Amino acid sequence: MAEAAAFHGTSSAPARRWLLRAAALLAGAPLLAGPAQLLSPPPAGAATAAPAASGSRTVDVSIDSLTPVSPAEDDTITIKGRVTNEGRSTVAGAQLGLRLGAPLSNRSAIDAAASRTGFSPGADGQQVADDHAVEFGQLAAGVTREFSMKVPIEDLNLGTEGVYQLGVSLSGRPGGQYEQVLGIERTFLPWQPEKAGTRTKMSYLWPLISTPHLTARTESDQQQTPRFRNDDLAAELAPGGRLQQLVALGKDLPVTWVIDPALLADVERMSKDYKVEEPDGSVTAGKHQRLATQWLSDLQEAVKGRELVALPFADPDLASLAHRGKEVPGAISHLKPATDLAAKTVDTVLGRKPRTDFAWPVNGAVDTSIVDVATSAGAHNVIARSDSLRETGGLSYSPTAARPIGGGNTALVADARLSTAFRSDMTSAEGSTLAVQEFLAQTLMLTKEAPGEERSVVVAPHRMPTASQARAMAEAVAGLEAGRWTRPLGLGDAAQATPDPRATAKVPGSGSYPASLRKQELPTDAFEDIQRTQSALADFKVILSEPERVVTPFGNAILREMSTSWRGDADAAEQYRGAVEKYLTDLTQEVQLIQKSKQTLSGRNATIPVTVQNNLVQGVEGLKLVLRSSSPHRLDPGEAQPVEIEGGHSQSVKFDTTAHANGLVWVEAQLYTLDNRPYGAPMTFKVNVTEITSTVMLVIAGGVLLLVLAGIRMYTQRKRASADPDAVVTAETPDPENADPENPGGATESNDGSTEATEHREATEVTEATEATEEADREDGVTASEQPGDGPTDTEPGDGDAPDTGEKVDR
Repeated sequence: MAEAAAFHGTSSAPARRWLLRAAALLAGAPLLAGPAQLLSPPPAGAATAAPAASGSRTVDVSIDSLTPVSPAEDDTITIKGRVTNEGRSTVAGAQLGLRLGAPLSNRSAIDAAASRTGFSPGADGQQVADDHAVEFGQLAAGVTREFSMKVPIEDLNLGTEGVYQLGVSLSGRPGGQYEQVLGIERTFLPWQPEKAGTRTKMSYLWPLISTPHLTARTESDQQQTPRFRNDDLAAELAPGGRLQQLVALGKDLPVTWVIDPALLADVERMSKDYKVEEPDGSVTAGKHQRLATQWLSDLQEAVKGRELVALPFADPDLASLAHRGKEVPGAISHLKPATDLAAKTVDTVLGRKPRTDFAWPVNGAVDTSIVDVATSAGAHNVIARSDSLRETGGLSYSPTAARPIGGGNTALVADARLSTAFRSDMTSAEGSTLAVQEFLAQTLMLTKEAPGEERSVVVAPHRMPTASQARAMAEAVAGLEAGRWTRPLGLGDAAQATPDPRATAKVPGSGSYPASLRKQELPTDAFEDIQRTQSALADFKVILSEPERVVTPFGNAILREMSTSWRGDADAAEQYRGAVEKYLTDLTQEVQLIQKSKQTLSGRNATIPVTVQNNLVQGVEGLKLVLRSSSPHRLDPGEAQPVEIEGGHSQSVKFDTTAHANGLVWVEAQLYTLDNRPYGAPMTFKVNVTEITSTVMLVIAGGVLLLVLAGIRMYTQRKRASADPDAVVTAETPDPENADPENPGGATESNDGSTEATEHREATEVTEATEATEEADREDGVTASEQPGDGPTDTEPGDGDAPDTGEKVDR
C-alpha cells in the first residue's frame, strides 16, 4: 500500500483555507436542493442500475485507529485509516483534513452524529490545522490509499470539557469539477483533561458463557469418560479463540466476572480423557486436554481479587420459564437445584465461593412474571436494562442503576446504550474504533448530565461476545482506567447503592416484553419434553445400585436443555432434548423381561419361571416382579417376587402357581418399583392349564391295578407254600426221572405259570406305567427338578443355559 505522507507547508495555509471555505459553500448549494430532487420521480425509462457514488459519498473514508482513545493535555492523537474512491472518475487535488465540531450537548446528540452519513457543513465544523492535512494528489476511481495523521491536542484548540465530534474528510475535484468535500468519517473525542469533581461509578460485567457442549452419555469405565457433542469448545479455548480472548483480556480489567458454571464443568471434563461425537456418527478420543488445563489455570489467575458472580447452572432461560415453563408442572422447580449446583461447581473448579444472588434475564428484558421466576430460587438482584425498565419520570439524566422493586428485591438497570455498544460486527478495525470512541463519549456525557450527583451505572454486554467484540470491549474499559470521569465499582456494591427516589422502579407487565425476544423462547412442548425426561430419570434411579452414575450426567443435561444459549437455534435445542430422552429410554430398556413361549401346566401345583435380564453395567435392586392371570379362578400365579440382579446378569424368577380349572389363561408379567410404579413394558404369555389329563389317569390306574394284582398273587403263593412245604419242595426240585426231555433240569410250570415269570411281567408293567407318567409330565411342561418353592436362579452371560444378555451399555 502506498503511504500518503505529503504535508502542506505553512506558507500556503491562508490560501488553502480560503479555497476550502469556498468549496464548502459550493458543496452546500446542492445539499439545499437535495430533498426536492430526491422527492422528484425518476424520468421515464431510467436505468435500473445503482448510480455511482457522488457528492459527499464519492469517497469512502475509514478511521481504523485513534490513539490515545481519551487524550490528555500533552498528548498527540494519531489517526490511521483508508480512503477509497468509489466514484467513476479520478479525483484531482485529493486532500485529507481533520474537522472539529462544537461540543455535543447530550447523549442524544451523540446518537444523531453517529447516524449521519453525508457531509453537513454546519454540524461537521471547519477543517483545522491545515499543516497536518494529508495530500494524495490524484485518486483514481476504485483506488484505496492508506493514511496516517498526527495532531497535537493543543493544535485542536479544545475549549470546555466535554464530547467533541471529530471528522476526517477528503476534499478534491472529481472529473474536473470544483473542489468539494467528497467523503467524511466521524468519530468522537472525549475531552476531560482533569478528574471530574464527581465521577460516575461503573460496574462492567465480563461474561464467560458458552453453548452446551456435553451430552448425557458417558463411557462405562470407572471414571465415566464424558462425551462431547462436537469439538467446538476446543476452538474457543485455543489461542485467539473467543473464550481464550475473554480470559486473556479480562485479567487486567476492573470488571465483575459473570460465569456460567456449566462452562467450567465442560472445560474441567475436557482437561481429562473425553470422547467427541463426529458429524458422521463416529466417536473419537478427544485430544485437547492441554488447552483446557491451560485455560482453567489462566482463569484462576484472572479472577483473583475480582468479584465473581455465578449464574444458575447452564444459564437457564428465565423468560422462557416464566412465559412457557409455568404451564408445565415442575418446570420452574429446576431453578433452585441449578442455583445450588452453580455455587458448588465454581467452588470446586476455581476454589472460589461466588455470589449466586444475581439473576440475568436475556438482554435485561424483564416483566413481572420474569422477576417472580428469577427471584424464586434465592436471587434478590435482577439485572435489567434501561430499554426494558424505562424511565417514565422525565429525568434529564441517567439515574443510579439500583431500583427497589418490592419484596426485598433490587433491579439493577444496566445502561442500554453502553451495554449494546459492541453488539455489532467488530471484525473490522473501523467498526471497533468507532464503537470504542462512541462508548467513551457516552460515559463522559453521562457524567456531564448531572455533574453534581454521584451515580452508579451498570454495563451488561450481551452474553457471548465474539473475540473481536471482546477486544473492543477491553479497549474501551482500558480507556477509562485513567479514571478522569469514571471509577470502577463491583456489582455487589452497585446493588447496595442508594437508589434515586425519582427513578422509575415499577416493573412492566408481561405485555411489554419484546415480541422479537418472545419468538426466540423455548416452546411449551420443550418443557413438556424436559419434564418427561425428568420423570423417567426419577423412576430409573430408584432401581440402580449406583444411581449417581446416571443422575449426575442426566440431571446436568436436563438443566442444559433449558439454557438461554438455545435462543435462535430451535432445531439444535430440539435435537439435544431428543437425544437425551432417547438415550435414557434406551438405558431403562436394558432391564427387561425375556419373552416366554406358551406354557402347559398339569396338576394342581406347578412352577412358572420368568427371566429378568439386566444389560446395564451396574446392578439393579428395589424391583419386584408380579404375575397377573386373566382368569384367576382358573390359575393363581402366586405372590410377587423380589428382583435383584448384578450388572450384565439375568435372573430366573420362579412363581408357585395353583391351578383350579382346566383351560387357556393369559398371564401378564410386569416389573414394579417398591413404591408400586410400573417399570418397563409388560410381557404376556399363554398358559394351558390341564388339571389332570385322561391319558395320565388311565396310565396311573392301570399301573395301580397291576401292582395290586401282583401283590395278591405273591401273597397267595407264599401262603400256600408255607401250608404245604413238601409241595413247595416238589415244585422247586423236580424229579429227574419225570423230567421233560425238552426242558431238562427246568422248572415245572403250573397251570398259572411260574412265580418268576409272573414277577418279571409285573415289574415290567409297573416300569412302563411309571415311564408313561413321567413322559406325560414332560409333555405338560413340568419337570421333576422344578418343584414349588425353588428359589430364583441367577445366571451369568457365560452360562450355557442362560439367555443371551446382549451387548453391555454405557451405564
